[in-house]
Amino acid sequence: MTTPPALLIAGHGTRDEAGAEAFRDFVRELGRRHPELPVAGGFIELSPPPLGEAVAELVERGVRRFAAVPLMLVSAGHAKGDIPAALAREKERHPGITYTYGRPLGPHPSLLGVLERRLAEAVDPSWDRSEVTVLLVGRGSTDPDANAEVFKAARLLWEGRGYAGVETAFVSLAKPDVPGGLDRCARLGARRVVVLPYFLFTGILPDRVRQQTEEWAAAHPETEVRSADVIGPEPELLDLVWERYEEAVGGDLRMNCDSCVYRIALPGFEDKVGLPQQPHFHPDDDGHHHHGHHHGHGHAHSHAH
Repeated sequence: MTTPPALLIAGHGTRDEAGAEAFRDFVRELGRRHPELPVAGGFIELSPPPLGEAVAELVERGVRRFAAVPLMLVSAGHAKGDIPAALAREKERHPGITYTYGRPLGPHPSLLGVLERRLAEAVDPSWDRSEVTVLLVGRGSTDPDANAEVFKAARLLWEGRGYAGVETAFVSLAKPDVPGGLDRCARLGARRVVVLPYFLFTGILPDRVRQQTEEWAAAHPETEVRSADVIGPEPELLDLVWERYEEAVGGDLRMNCDSCVYRIALPGFEDKVGLPQQPHFHPDDDGHHHHGHHHGHGHAHSHAH
């Protein structure tokens, strides 16, 4: 029987020792869950061990093939550039190794479920969801696509869950910042706001989100503001990393199926799961001239598992 490829977890890195240790703990837990294969993890920057050290550890254990999974919610500069560059460098250092590269975690339905739990923990049980506005706060990036993914997560969190709204802000590099996001919630008439950090583990940036939230709340006593916790090393996160590993090993490069209403029971859209898809025209299109171009609008991929 062929030995399965090892699993390499790539993290951002943080100056916060508790956050770095949470990552290292998470990697150890993955290793305990999957004793059949070597598991190692390293950071791109700021904290030990560096990614190169994790690769060297795998090579010392006799690993020739591995799958690398970025432990990141959005595909920004790290996932798109830094990790592939680091892996290419390691391939030069260790001739003979081969690897596949998995995709970032994204707003997977299981993680949206964890975010919903974090909100439930933060609010007063007597509050009605329809009176609660959520401010989802992402890391922030100079990459518009990465910032757009946080907006996508906010929209998916809002769909079918009954909150008054889910607004979006960023803690660095992108607008609106946390105070600006809270101002926007207030201008929209929000009386009860829960600030939800879109981060995997504790760290400098989630701490900053909480601090800025508390400062804004103190200056705006007319608005009730609560802070929710980060996602954390939940079972859903462990399962999702394994799912990304299996995709990478199997070469399963899919279109966006994680939040596809025809595959996954999203709140309020449960009746769409498994519906057969036909190519269709969009009413705003001029159908007279584009008959050859519409086959892509239907879901051409299979929804069967």
